[in-house]
Amino acid sequence: MTQRVELATVMDRLAVDEVVTEYAVAVDDGDWEAYRRLFAPDGRADYRSAGGVEGDAGEIAAWLSKTMELFPMRQHLIVNRRVRFGLLEQDSGDTARVQADYVNPMRFAGQDGAATEPDFVCGGRYDFGLLRTVDGWRLREVVVREKWRRTAPRHQEPAAP
Repeated sequence: MTQRVELATVMDRLAVDEVVTEYAVAVDDGDWEAYRRLFAPDGRADYRSAGGVEGDAGEIAAWLSKTMELFPMRQHLIVNRRVRFGLLEQDSGDTARVQADYVNPMRFAGQDGAATEPDFVCGGRYDFGLLRTVDGWRLREVVVREKWRRTAPRHQEPAAP
C-alpha cells in the first residue's frame, strides 16, 4: 500500500468512526433531525431484538422520539469498534461495516432525581452498514442486537406488622 492509500484509509476510518459517535449523541440528546441526517436516502434501522421496530430512518426517528420519552436520561457507550471497508462497483472503500459493542444506562421518567443508579441498563452489539456518498459517509443500515438488560429492583415498603 502506498502512503497516499494508507492516509486515505485512515481518514475514512476516522470519518466512519465520527458517524458512529454522532449516532450515539443524536439518540442520547434526542436530536431526531440529526439522527435522520446520518442516514443515506435508503437507510434503515432494525431495533427488533431490543423490543423495537424496523424501518427507514424517518420511521425509526419517529418511533425513537416517542420511546425515549420514557427515558429522559440516557447515555450510549459504544466501544470495541471493528471497521471493515468493502467494494462497490469495483471502487475500493465505498462501503464500510462496523461491529461495535454498546452499554446503555437510562433512567425512567418521573423517578426520584436523587437516585444514583440508572433504572435500566442494556447492552449488546451494533452492526452498522455505511456508504460513501457525495455528502460523506452515511448509514445505510443499523441493526441492534441486544444481548442483555437489567432493571433496578423496585423498592418495596416494609410489610405492616
